[in-house]
Amino acid sequence: MNPMLERCPVCRSELVVTRLHCPNCQTTIEGNFYPASNPFAALTPEQVQFLLTFIRCEGRFTRMEEELDLSYPTLRNRLNEVIRALGLEPGREETPPRPGSEERLRILEELAQGLITPEEARRRLLGKREETP
Repeated sequence: MNPMLERCPVCRSELVVTRLHCPNCQTTIEGNFYPASNPFAALTPEQVQFLLTFIRCEGRFTRMEEELDLSYPTLRNRLNEVIRALGLEPGREETPPRPGSEERLRILEELAQGLITPEEARRRLLGKREETP
């Protein structure tokens, strides 16, 4: 069975399913049905297979290197391709905003007065939130 198309191959508009059929009991239902959004529908069959291997290997590139006989850089590039195909940007972790100049001065003054530890000053200067135990 072929995968369901989500976009018209001619004009790229969203397709509507108008007929559903059960091959087991021969029931047919007609109407207008919109397919559920599937972020993986944009992936090629090779990318889907790569993701399945990634999951089977529990995300461990060392196991994938053995199974696929590919180098780490090649595996990393393929994973980045999948991430981009899903509309995401690989390697982009949200970095916390760093304090402005006035806030930095206040942190350094607190450090100089002994109100905070050097570790606390460093954490705050880097814009990191308080660590929870």
